Amino acid sequence: MDRRDFNKLVAGIGIGATISTNLPSFGAELVAGDTAGTEFDRLTKNLLTDWCDGMIRHQVNEPGNPGLHGALLCPACSHIHGRCSDALYPFMHLAHATGQRKYLDAAINVYEWAENNVSQPDGSWTNDINPKAWRGTTIFGAIALAEALHYHGEVLDEQRRTAWTKRLDEAVGGYLSRDFKKIDFTNLNYGMTGVYGFHLFGELLNNPKYTQRSEQFAKRVKEFFTRPNSLLWGEGKPNSNRSGRGLLPVDLGYNVEESLNGVVLYALAINDQEMLDLAVKTLNGHLEFMLPDGAWDNSWGTRSQKWSYWGSRTSDGCQPAFSLMAGYNPAFGTAAIKNAELLQRCTADGLLHGGPHYVSHGMKPCMHHTFAHAKVMALVQDKMHAMPKVDSTTPLPRQTADGVKHFPELDVWLAARGPWRATISAYDSIYKTKKSGLLQQPTGGSLAVLYHDKVGLLLASSMARYEMVEPLNMQPQPGEDFPLTTRLESRRDDGWYTNLYDLTADLTTNDDGQQIDIQVKTSLQNESRDKLAGDASACELQYQFNATHALISASVSPLAVKEYTAALVLPIISPSGEEVRQVSETRIEIVKPQGTVVVESDAPMTIKATEKGRFFNMVPGAEAVPIVVQLSPTNAIVQCQVSVI
Repeated sequence: MDRRDFNKLVAGIGIGATISTNLPSFGAELVAGDTAGTEFDRLTKNLLTDWCDGMIRHQVNEPGNPGLHGALLCPACSHIHGRCSDALYPFMHLAHATGQRKYLDAAINVYEWAENNVSQPDGSWTNDINPKAWRGTTIFGAIALAEALHYHGEVLDEQRRTAWTKRLDEAVGGYLSRDFKKIDFTNLNYGMTGVYGFHLFGELLNNPKYTQRSEQFAKRVKEFFTRPNSLLWGEGKPNSNRSGRGLLPVDLGYNVEESLNGVVLYALAINDQEMLDLAVKTLNGHLEFMLPDGAWDNSWGTRSQKWSYWGSRTSDGCQPAFSLMAGYNPAFGTAAIKNAELLQRCTADGLLHGGPHYVSHGMKPCMHHTFAHAKVMALVQDKMHAMPKVDSTTPLPRQTADGVKHFPELDVWLAARGPWRATISAYDSIYKTKKSGLLQQPTGGSLAVLYHDKVGLLLASSMARYEMVEPLNMQPQPGEDFPLTTRLESRRDDGWYTNLYDLTADLTTNDDGQQIDIQVKTSLQNESRDKLAGDASACELQYQFNATHALISASVSPLAVKEYTAALVLPIISPSGEEVRQVSETRIEIVKPQGTVVVESDAPMTIKATEKGRFFNMVPGAEAVPIVVQLSPTNAIVQCQVSVI
């Protein structure tokens, strides 16, 4: 069904028309601990309320149409997301905490929609409205239902509560028990979430078989962490696949927003000190990648095709693991708060948008982001009474970092000097599914992220070619598919050649205490990994960072520009509305609220023409000014300096 037909189908259907009446006020004790009224409490409570109200405004109210009644219509997609019933948990929380009938109605209606449209005989719920669709996401829906019953079941009448509990048991005793037999049966986020999920199910349903499955999974948790930085691996096809460099598949977004929640929640539930110690190590390792504004730098991750700057498109959020473990490292609390603040900045009209520049580019939000992330806000609210001190007084690692750190299990380098924070990637673990091609995240020694303390994000990255690996969970790319990754490229009659496809780039670093110097030897390749003939593919990149500026240099073989063009491409992150001035052919200025970004080159620069003055890429949901510096036979080396005044 295309968008036009879908709009005709739902035309005239009432949305969000449930009448708000008051129930008796249940559970005022939900946030009665010492953390009540704190910054983190207020922030998560406000996000939860805003998002639930936003979802209710998009909930279909048409009792005579079971195919639509109770569903959450997505503003961006021409279909209903099968997992939208996950929202019953945050709705139930607010029904309990506020006593307002509209939230209970919303929970009941979205539950019944799922039962009418995605519920299967084996106890599963399909991810999409198709009985043959993927069923693994049943683990997330079952956890949401279990948490709703555990914390807020008393707001339901006895008959409904009994029916929902029976339905949960059917899901766990049926599909989940049958298919979730090993922690690593598919991408690891499912098994790591199952560690906590089966424990929750066993306790709630008083069934030791479920608890035993949790214990079985838990015995293997420690197998999946890299050395030396304790990063969780397993987000690949297969999940133990090693790359040409011998590296395992790691995805920051799924790790921090889903898998590590499972590890922490389980370890805290059974007070497993060994697993808690491991959790501290891995949270510290992952926290190295949080940018000062609370963004998760997943530019390099194996599943970065779902990177939305604040996290991953269909996972839940980092707040449970990091807030609940803040007693071990107060910087974890800072991370939970700063990321929640970023989520708040990416929220408009009650819905979480998939990146910082959706609104400025006129992009509609996908409903999936909101109902997934609302769950964790409900969970931290439900655990607020047992929360350690959570505040943002302790700086993040990248706020205080200085120098270069290499992550050998990724071949990713983090650089920090003065106001600059940079990520350089040569990671060659490439995600591939049966239906997709190679989903190429930044590699080839690319400058995947550049961040400045004063003005924020300046360079980000996208896939080399945007591909909707999960068509029903991702949004189409609007307009031209223009990668946001800084790169060298040569466009020829036989295709596009760029360092972004080079899996064998060689990096060397030097830091004299004043300036960081990173040298990259790479090559121009096409998507099939074919190089230009002879020595024409050889090229080099250099990145320098000091207290005043960042310098990006590029050089190509004269053969590369003898018959064809080559260029250094710098897409400077900038939302529509910021003034862009081309002062001269070698100087461009972009005026931001906190300062002016100056890009200067020793060769002429142009700004590639765009319909809206910016290119937008779904990864990571940002707009950019596309600056291009052409190389030539007489000028095969160029330099671009970026500074902020």
